Amino acid sequence: MGSDPGLRRLALGTLLAAYPGPVPPDWAVDLLGEGLAGHTLFGTNIHDPAQVAAATAALRAGRPDVIIAIDEEGGDVTRLAHATGSPYPGNAALGAVDDLTLTRQVYASIGAELAALGITVDLAPTVDVNTADENPVIGTRSFGADPVRVAAHSAAAVAGLQSAGVVACAKHFPGHGATIADSHHELPTVDVPPAVLRERDLPPFAAVVDAGVRAIMTAHIRVPALTGDGPATFSRAVLVDLLRQEYGFTGTVITDALEMKGAALAAGGVGPAAVRALAAGADLLCIGAKVDAELVEHVVEEIVGAVEDGRLDRARVEEATGRAAELAAWTGAAGTPTPATDGLGYAAALRAVRVEGDLSGLTAPLVVQVHATSTIAEGRVPWGLGPHLAGAEEVRAVAGETTPEELRRRAGDRPIVLVGRHLHRLPGARELVEALAAAHPVTVVEMGWPAEWRPTGARAFVTTYGASHANGRAAAVVLGLTG
Repeated sequence: MGSDPGLRRLALGTLLAAYPGPVPPDWAVDLLGEGLAGHTLFGTNIHDPAQVAAATAALRAGRPDVIIAIDEEGGDVTRLAHATGSPYPGNAALGAVDDLTLTRQVYASIGAELAALGITVDLAPTVDVNTADENPVIGTRSFGADPVRVAAHSAAAVAGLQSAGVVACAKHFPGHGATIADSHHELPTVDVPPAVLRERDLPPFAAVVDAGVRAIMTAHIRVPALTGDGPATFSRAVLVDLLRQEYGFTGTVITDALEMKGAALAAGGVGPAAVRALAAGADLLCIGAKVDAELVEHVVEEIVGAVEDGRLDRARVEEATGRAAELAAWTGAAGTPTPATDGLGYAAALRAVRVEGDLSGLTAPLVVQVHATSTIAEGRVPWGLGPHLAGAEEVRAVAGETTPEELRRRAGDRPIVLVGRHLHRLPGARELVEALAAAHPVTVVEMGWPAEWRPTGARAFVTTYGASHANGRAAAVVLGLTG
């Protein structure tokens, strides 16, 4: 591999890898000793707190200043609580409550939990302004559709996380909230002039820079006026001219996962994507979730080769490695965080619930949960009212397959509480709900992004602004179904 071992170490210093299973394999630890910047933890790495703490200790034995990152947003995106759902509401619920002190407290509590487990970087908060109701990947991960509100809560979230000694990484620059495609599967396009970005999408990023955010994550989105045919992750106009020079960001630029189709397809693979991201001004490269030693070596070879043949400036790699090292040093210097606050997330979720209509007469209803797929960002995390019900029967339904007649027969004289996520854009869901409500008492609980659609004939419409464990309990409490 490359004639210069120092260059190999530099290349490794720009990479965030990952590994399978609850115990770090030898190669994952050995590479840290050779210069690898760190690892990202995913749900497959998480069993219980004691196991996570042991895993991070093992990684730290390989490199004391290892960067250990995780996507712990609260709400619908959780790794620590992937088996049950998060005990915290997500950003949409916090934005609905609109209490900046609460947002800061929730994120400080999340940060305290991460710090206690040895995790140093939270790939959160999501600070995208969700202006597209059809957005398939942001939605309830956003504080809302108002740039001013999102900016204020984004700054509060950053302050909360970093008060716990955990790096906050605001994402996804320059804004993923107006997309109607998922960058995990394709390259979304936001075809607007830069002036629209500055007014609609960029205020939260300006706010987090002012709040001292240590890291910002790139978006695999195309903004033709700035990025041409490629994603923002590969655009020097976005990462240097806009983010660093115009907005004054001096911290670490972290890429979204380079295995995502929005990056890998645009570059011709993860290795070429790493080279293009570094050349554009990114510092710390998330390879992705499905990583092994062979893939890490492949990416290193691509970076080393690009430097050796002149496609990539060595000084740029040195700068990137230096910024990653500064990030690791900041986490290592962090003080002892305040312990997480018990029950804070459940209380916050309860404050977010909104009710339109009449909730009377819901004694022992039939609870119908409408099947909804999860995004890659969310993963398969349990959701709904089921764990919180006392004395109510729950059944599952599939929009487009389950008929209103089946559900009415099952309910008999009982009212129906129908629970869904993003019902406004789930194929067949509107028709199912409205046909059911036309002939039966139905209360609808929306646990996804709250669009303007309201089902004709429903007795009540309840919005939770998320589908976490905390959101589910809050809805069950408001409906009087917890016993």
